[in-house]
Amino acid sequence: MAPDSTAGQSSSRGKRADAQRNRQTVLAAAAEVFVTSGVDAPIRQIAARAGVGMATIYRHFPTRADLVTAVYRHQIEACAEAGPKLLADADSPFAALSRWIDLFVDFLVTKHGLADALQSDDDRFAALHTYFLDRLLPVCAQLLDAAVEAGDIRPGTQPYELMRGIGNLCIGRDDDPRYDPRRLIALLLRGLQRSPAT
Repeated sequence: MAPDSTAGQSSSRGKRADAQRNRQTVLAAAAEVFVTSGVDAPIRQIAARAGVGMATIYRHFPTRADLVTAVYRHQIEACAEAGPKLLADADSPFAALSRWIDLFVDFLVTKHGLADALQSDDDRFAALHTYFLDRLLPVCAQLLDAAVEAGDIRPGTQPYELMRGIGNLCIGRDDDPRYDPRRLIALLLRGLQRSPAT
């Protein structure tokens, strides 16, 4: 009896792990498709990108709103989790901050792809902006504090102001191929740096 029970538990854990992998694969594929084709892209396009059947997508996300919300949260989590890892691995806190801002810009590009859905009246989207700030502001603050403590940047930059400024610089990117917000963001970061004389 005991061996069968153990085998059943192991099989159940394997199925849960497979389901979780499928879910993560779908979220990554949906984020890519939303950037290029918008949130109204056909589900079959997302399924093809993810290499799964459409039934798998509907099993995890019964409605498009469920999928859009999950993609947005998935992107926030990836950006939030990257901050401490970058701080641990980068050559300097400023390098970690710069790389995190690059990821944040990538996230904002995806967010612009979700903008129409996020501006809808659906209650599921109402709490996402708060979730965005709750998860990402502390990460930005940690990176800024580390860079100040290391003497890489001048003190006084508020995380909300920095994130809001970067967000504003990203506006218009989709409508004008001549505009590259990353060039201006690089200038902004250089302006934060403490010069050798100070």
